[in-house]
Amino acid sequence: MTEAGFSVTVPATTANLGPGFDHLGLALSLNMRIEVASADAWYVLYQDKEYAELPTDETNLIVQTIQHVASRYDQVIASQKLVVHSDIPLGKGLGSSATAIAAGIEIASELAGLQLSPKDKLRIGSELEGHADNVTAALIGGMTVSYFTDDEMEVLTFPAPPIGVVILVPPVALKTEASRGLLPEQLTHKVAVRGSAAGSVMTAAIAQSDWVTAGRMMERDLYHEPYRKVGFPNFDEIRLACKEAGAYGMTISGAGPSLFVAVPPGTEQQVAASLEQSFPHYQALALQPAEKGAYITK
Repeated sequence: MTEAGFSVTVPATTANLGPGFDHLGLALSLNMRIEVASADAWYVLYQDKEYAELPTDETNLIVQTIQHVASRYDQVIASQKLVVHSDIPLGKGLGSSATAIAAGIEIASELAGLQLSPKDKLRIGSELEGHADNVTAALIGGMTVSYFTDDEMEVLTFPAPPIGVVILVPPVALKTEASRGLLPEQLTHKVAVRGSAAGSVMTAAIAQSDWVTAGRMMERDLYHEPYRKVGFPNFDEIRLACKEAGAYGMTISGAGPSLFVAVPPGTEQQVAASLEQSFPHYQALALQPAEKGAYITK
């Protein structure tokens, strides 16, 4: 059993990028950092007011993940104090739950000396999250493309792509459960084929660093955008403004409620300022893709 006294850092993520529904993830340059220290009882201390309403005891998602991983390998981990610093907006479509799960996996592996392989971590994280897109990017960094079922898992990785990113965050959060409730139970075969084609072309374009094509395909999603866009004020006007600002494409970030805008590298600050001025009820974050996934510092 490893002594406490280390920290783990995990990046924010965005998922789907349009038609890459539930299988494409991208790490972003916002981070959660957790300092781990021995304690008499489990206690999570959030340093950021936005997280103040989250549980601070054993019902906290990070702690639950630590205990789940430990019990999976017949280990018991002593109580810890977790001090959390995060600049990831909570519940705004940037993978905050996947970040917590990835952090819990890394902490459990370190404290229990499990030496989990990357494949083990990806499998556990995807099972806990229920899908693989955000948590794989949080653990590995860069861009991930995943196939995940009860019996199989395949994950391919790309380096962080050469783009700038703007995230438009609305003032009101929408829970993932509510967002998923907007989706239809079934799609016609014709629609499913068109959606799959858009996702395949987009992924191939990203692999070739052809973000002009990738941006177009981002906006051809048929899996979730048509049903979720109603929750975004000025959605169509924002997409037009993004085009006028020179963006490659705009889509919903994960299940929402944020919007993801891919822009030429080095233009993210300018585009963010322009969009925030035109749509002041959104907060515009100028970011970059993150190369590095979760890591521990001693």
